[in-house]
Amino acid sequence: MTASRTPATPGESLGQQSVKPRLVARARRPVTVSVQGVDTSTGDPVTRPARAPRALLVAAFDSQLKWAAHLGSELRERGFECRYVAPRERVALSKDQVRAAGADQVDLVWKDEILDLALDVDVVVLALAGPQVRHFTLDLTERMAAEPRQEPAPVVVAGWVGVIIEKITAGYLDRSGADVVAVNARHELDHFREVARRLEIDPGNLLLSGLPILSTSPRPQPSAPVRTVLFADQPTVPDTAADRLYVYRRLAAYARRHPDRRVLLKPRHRQGEDTFHRMHHHPEELLSGDALPSNFTVDYRPVPQLLGETDLLVTMSSTACLEAVDHGVRVALVLDLGVHERYGNHVFLDSGLLRTFDQLEVDDIGTPSAAWVDSWFGGRSVTPAQAVVDRVEKLLATGERPSLAAMTSPYQQGALELHRARLSGEVPEPPGPWARRRRRHGLVKGTALQLGIWLVPPAALKPLKKWRNQRRIKKL
Repeated sequence: MTASRTPATPGESLGQQSVKPRLVARARRPVTVSVQGVDTSTGDPVTRPARAPRALLVAAFDSQLKWAAHLGSELRERGFECRYVAPRERVALSKDQVRAAGADQVDLVWKDEILDLALDVDVVVLALAGPQVRHFTLDLTERMAAEPRQEPAPVVVAGWVGVIIEKITAGYLDRSGADVVAVNARHELDHFREVARRLEIDPGNLLLSGLPILSTSPRPQPSAPVRTVLFADQPTVPDTAADRLYVYRRLAAYARRHPDRRVLLKPRHRQGEDTFHRMHHHPEELLSGDALPSNFTVDYRPVPQLLGETDLLVTMSSTACLEAVDHGVRVALVLDLGVHERYGNHVFLDSGLLRTFDQLEVDDIGTPSAAWVDSWFGGRSVTPAQAVVDRVEKLLATGERPSLAAMTSPYQQGALELHRARLSGEVPEPPGPWARRRRRHGLVKGTALQLGIWLVPPAALKPLKKWRNQRRIKKL
């Protein structure tokens, strides 16, 4: 979303009540002196700067911030100074979400300032969507060519904050200009290597690290009776009010069938909050007219906290299913609506965990496939965050930047030429949200709608959305 630019307020941040102003202007780096450290995965010595190295972590949504914070925690443990920023043009982070992710604060900066900030740090962690990563890496390539300097560019890290359910090839290509492309699973790594081979992209930046929120060895599955069931909701899966209400009502029916069990529904976010994928049919609104059993509860506590008291996690295709397997919690992936790309459950066909509510009501619960578990957890001796930071420290010590080799491919050179043409105006950028609304609704109404999105806080829109959803529910 493109915002009408107003002067940035120095130090405007999320996560603290008051923050001292921070300067955004670039400054010259101090000269560094090297000291020796140890790679935790191999035991080999690595060189680290004597001064505290600096890391810039960029995220715009809670899931992205959670991913970045896991890497930030490992970076801090190794002496890095970490700063979290979010692009002011499109950010949806509440103070509660910042706190839950484990970040001290998140500074809001304009998108075109992120590159300037990046050139004054040693590491940039981009916990962003693929197109934003691509835009940054192409901008960085252009800046380094236009302004040569003795020091290498910062090490750029990119990855996926959860299970990839769509655009797996496009997502890799968008991130292929980074120095470290953190890959979550072995089957994804195999796919990326094949794409790289066919497009002549150097695969040296690919790293099978695993998802940072996971460990390297999941706990064993228990055999105790199910006492607490947790449904991990997703903002857009399923996407229609009818399908969502069907799933919620089946969950309530399960609670009635088993009055001795607690059934917790965990929405992706509270009403009025926002995420990368916007929820249009919140469960509390859809279920507001239903008489729910007493053992059925909507619970907003974080999933990791809830897993400690959960025996069975149910979801459509949330990454929470991997967290549950990691914690030794049994998992069921809802099959009642079928298998389809729009539900994301097609990527779990080999998991052994797809189940209908009829099966769950009689405790027919699947067991994770050994090959599926191995793809997500196997082949790694250190935690995902350690693996990524090990690679970062190695690149800082050697000065090597794998992105340089990746950018020499015909594919990346073509992408760079197109990027230059768009920057020069030779090829116009695709129309943004404001332009699309003007085209669809006319100048006056389109502008009014866009101003409403920019200026009206989500909480103020809540009554209107609730009224609209209530009308839809009555038609179901």
